Amino acid sequence: MEVNQQPEPDVAVADVPENRPVDPVDPVDPVDPVDLPEVQPQQPAPKDRRLLRAALRWGAAVAVFAVVGGGTAYGITSLDRTDVPGLATHSDGRWAYPVLVRPPLPAGSPGPNDDTRNPAGTHYADLRGLVLPAPKGATADASLKGTDGWLATKTFLKEFSLAPDREDVGRRLTDNGLRHIAARGWTTADGTHTRVYLLQFDTGAVADHVLGDELTVNEAPIYRVRGGDAFEPDDLLPKAAQVADVRTVLVHEARPYGAEQVREAYLASGDTVAVIVQSRKGSALAVPFRQTVTLQGELLS
Repeated sequence: MEVNQQPEPDVAVADVPENRPVDPVDPVDPVDPVDLPEVQPQQPAPKDRRLLRAALRWGAAVAVFAVVGGGTAYGITSLDRTDVPGLATHSDGRWAYPVLVRPPLPAGSPGPNDDTRNPAGTHYADLRGLVLPAPKGATADASLKGTDGWLATKTFLKEFSLAPDREDVGRRLTDNGLRHIAARGWTTADGTHTRVYLLQFDTGAVADHVLGDELTVNEAPIYRVRGGDAFEPDDLLPKAAQVADVRTVLVHEARPYGAEQVREAYLASGDTVAVIVQSRKGSALAVPFRQTVTLQGELLS
């Protein structure tokens, strides 16, 4: 049965504000006072005094309203938009991830995309620290915890729906010298189930080969994952969300699909291939999927 799907917005990518230095204000030379002739005050007539008192009373009233109005304006402007009725900002669909921090590199070690000092593309940082953390409020998937943070290959192979495919993928990974797998999974409040796998090989050349020849071909996955059927390219990732030096293949399950929709991403950076799978009943939303792909790519770059 075909599930009606509302049009999805393009992924929202947060703009990073530039740190623009503020030029100091040039000091202004004080102005020499101008000598003015002394003017003797004129005594008001009785009628003028009555007018003066009335003007002072009105002036005091205006001052009071100005203070009250100014205080109200300050109270409004000091609040967040979501605290002011009628000015709430609706969510654009992105998840609230914690601050991302890469694990430290051993002293003197280059990054994975330093072609001069690291031609093999080795990730010298602990791969387990490069797996994207779950967003705030998500429930962890205990089945991907592994042993000491390392996941058994057979657990990763469960992502593929057909037994012959699982056997074939396992053989290909072994033949290409798979070293180990780090993984993490979670489910968010809207029912989206995310699984992230980092597969590390000996060199970047091997990782590129695995991505482009063993797991995908012509920018499409070779093997069908659980819950998915026919897939088509997802080519709407904004340029600003694409990570330099990270090769990325994105696809989503084509309509008509069953009770849930699946989205997949395959990334290669240095000696590591990342596989990201998201599924959700009804439809898997594009914005959090592309956000997840971009952030994982940044951690690996």
